[in-house]
Amino acid sequence: MIKFDLHTHTTFSDGKNTIEEMIQKAISLGLDTIGISDHSFTGFNTSYCMKENALDEYINTIKRLKEKYKDKINVLCGIEYDYFSEIDTSCFDYVIGAVHFLKIENEYIEVDNDKETLIDCANKYFNGDIYKVAEIYYSELANVVEKTKCDYIAHFDLISKFNEDNKLFDENDVRYIDAWKAAADSILKTGRIFEINTGAISRGYKTKPYPSFDIFNYLKNNGAKFIFSSDSHSVKTIGFGFDYWRNIYEF
Repeated sequence: MIKFDLHTHTTFSDGKNTIEEMIQKAISLGLDTIGISDHSFTGFNTSYCMKENALDEYINTIKRLKEKYKDKINVLCGIEYDYFSEIDTSCFDYVIGAVHFLKIENEYIEVDNDKETLIDCANKYFNGDIYKVAEIYYSELANVVEKTKCDYIAHFDLISKFNEDNKLFDENDVRYIDAWKAAADSILKTGRIFEINTGAISRGYKTKPYPSFDIFNYLKNNGAKFIFSSDSHSVKTIGFGFDYWRNIYEF
């Protein structure tokens, strides 16, 4: 059994439960460590992230609860740092690097909102070329370590969230493969950890984790290290599917 989960969200960003509720649930599940990692502030889109002035309260709340529950569980203070955020990360125990938006001209386009957003982006800027959208996503992801100084990489192929059964684009297309391999090669040079993220499964978007098995095997064969993450947004999904997928994504 995997005894820790470091990718979780609370009511400080787009989660459904408080920090304390998440900690209490982790204790009941028998975890040794729970990490809280709410979304960093992005001024151009505040629908999902921490409020701009909430960071001190967030850190102090975790610090207080870390002390309160120290005899039952180790509580870590993390952040999911979006590529387009600007924050000081020195106060966190760890940083998760993520790309949630594409910046095209002066527009920020959300990668994981819905498939229509990606189709509209392709139509508006690239004459319907959805692979160009994927290429931009992976070009940003390639630089996520440099930009965020993160400890590990969130949901590597997040752009595939709405692509179950290749409904949006063909993941076997050479352009798509070349795009993710370029990003993978760039990140591999940094030695950062990649997460196996079960969040899209628990929320009903996918039937398999991020990254895809092909990407996972490529990363593994090139020396990558991994961590399981639930990307949980409620007490119901902490550690979701870890035991099952650990037997499939072997590392």
